[in-house]
Amino acid sequence: MPDHAPDQARDRAPGGPDGIPDGGDLLVRVLREHGVDTVYGVVSVHNLPLVEAVARDLRFVAVRHEAAAVNAADGHARASGGLGCALTSTGTGAGNAAGSMIEALAAGSRVLHVTGNIDSPYLGQGRGVIHETKDQLGMLTAVSKHAAAVTSAETAGTVLREAARKALALPHGPVSVEWPIDLQYAPQPQEHACPRERPRPPALPEEGLDEAVRLVGSARRPVIWAGGGAREAGEPLRALAELLGAPVFTSNAGRGSIPEDHDLVIGNFATSPAAAPLLADADLLLSIGTHFRSNETRHYKLALPERHVQIDVDPAALGRAYPVTLGVRGEASRVLAALADAVTPATEDGWRERGVATRRAVREKLRADIGPYALICDAIRRHLDPRSPIARDVTIPSSQWGNRLLPILDPATNVFPLGGGIGQGLAMGIGAALARPDVPSLVMAGDGGLSVHLGELATLAQERPWLVLLVFNDGGYGVLRNMQDAHMGRRSGVDLFTPDFSALAAATAMPYALVKHAEEFDEAFAKAVAARQPYLLEVDVTAVGPTPVPFVPPVALPKGR
Repeated sequence: MPDHAPDQARDRAPGGPDGIPDGGDLLVRVLREHGVDTVYGVVSVHNLPLVEAVARDLRFVAVRHEAAAVNAADGHARASGGLGCALTSTGTGAGNAAGSMIEALAAGSRVLHVTGNIDSPYLGQGRGVIHETKDQLGMLTAVSKHAAAVTSAETAGTVLREAARKALALPHGPVSVEWPIDLQYAPQPQEHACPRERPRPPALPEEGLDEAVRLVGSARRPVIWAGGGAREAGEPLRALAELLGAPVFTSNAGRGSIPEDHDLVIGNFATSPAAAPLLADADLLLSIGTHFRSNETRHYKLALPERHVQIDVDPAALGRAYPVTLGVRGEASRVLAALADAVTPATEDGWRERGVATRRAVREKLRADIGPYALICDAIRRHLDPRSPIARDVTIPSSQWGNRLLPILDPATNVFPLGGGIGQGLAMGIGAALARPDVPSLVMAGDGGLSVHLGELATLAQERPWLVLLVFNDGGYGVLRNMQDAHMGRRSGVDLFTPDFSALAAATAMPYALVKHAEEFDEAFAKAVAARQPYLLEVDVTAVGPTPVPFVPPVALPKGR
């Protein structure tokens, strides 16, 4: 959290005293090696040298909360395909970032989180130094793929580069580095140019590939389930699906691995009743890089084909959620390309056509379920570029139709809190928008979720990306309200005071419009996109009306609740 106590402030000339590089200059050097030009953070007395150097030599985006810094770096990483970077402060600041690190960990996002710490001579003494916390590194370890501490000026570069390497290595994930403030100010040793060491892709698996070719090739009615591990394997995945005539289901994380306008892509509809007959008749499931998350499998009660070939770079994932006939440890694009080259398909006549019919049926059912909101969904896709990031916070329009019906045409545009935490969408969308400034970006949020990080409206106004903030206002937490109405017969904590969004837009120098009828949305959204600046567009859900079928989150409850 920011702190500007005068007794802690230290003056610093650009480049460090006497022109000798310090920790900030080292951080800039390492970030440039990894293609990072934008950093998100909150300035503090315990990261001041880092922020000063980044602001001088790169782009520093001053967000209003440390959680938003990590969310924005996460969104930037997803949209850019590179490394996202967040800077936070010690103790409370690092703690504020922890929840967003959990999201990045759930999504496998390539985020480098650099946080300060108190002066190294005082570490672990419990003196009550400002911003001090007990075992900060232990906290960061719990929410990171990898966490490390800088213990000397001489080793700082090694620690940073190793952290970046681990973030970019498969399976991807967020990493944290804590850096005591005295070691940030310390002169850094001169370094020769250090080009980025690109992680080597894993070799083709030595075991299981021949058996996978046999099983996949003998399947008469194969289906594919593409998870987040398939996002960068789109071309070989498409080639194999077309070779087999196999319908492709996706998790939310795997959306867009094959563009969702492809006629074989059923998408994130595995739990739809209209998809049940196809899954029941399938004789083989080929899954790629997926967790089979509980909300996408009816809490693991979704019936899937008994014969199951699972591909994952993480050996712990093989057979973890559903039994496997064969687990193949390997990087998805290489394994899929090898299968496409070697398989001779035995798919029965008419199976592809059944997949295409199922694709049509699940979408027709959902369009009927959401009624007038189908017009909103259509307009969004019509006016956005195929490369436009679409960030969706946890809200009814996202959960009911944004995560399924709204077509994703590029996996890097699919930005959603996979861990299920509310309120992260705006910051993720800001990061994604700054990663792709040449196309419009969209953030879909509810009034309740937006209020979690309302301060980031100021960041949006400050940075002015080409972004439409689409707020569905239903006066509270609609997802949980529906759940309570369906299961509990009473409401608790879900009906909230809602801000005046027109006044908020005026206060942040942002254009604003209100939609009360679904038929008005197309024109209003087109105008918002054409503005090429931050634009707040509010949908009055009460005026538009409820969906014909209420969305109730697929959360398992004890019997009798």
